[in-house]
Amino acid sequence: MSHQVVSVKVYAAVFVTLLALTITTVAVSKLDLGEYNFMVAMTIAVIKGTLVIMFFMVIRRASSMTRLFAGAGFFRMAMLLVFLLSDYLSRGWLPGPRWS
Repeated sequence: MSHQVVSVKVYAAVFVTLLALTITTVAVSKLDLGEYNFMVAMTIAVIKGTLVIMFFMVIRRASSMTRLFAGAGFFRMAMLLVFLLSDYLSRGWLPGPRWS
């Protein structure tokens, strides 16, 4: 099995991008965006995670079986996130119990 060599420029560019996104995360955390804080933070986190997986974990050049299992992991994480958010966002729909 032969490995393709990735240039140092690519790793440096990804590293600088990750640093910029980290600085962006800190800057956005100081802003009051209301209900959009979570969405912006999660979007930045997904972008950073995708960069790490694609370049540093070399999923981009991996076999199709490895990509399948990485995609299955992302699908499971997305399902868990959807269930978590559906529970969290629906908590105010029903009135709470009244204690006498």
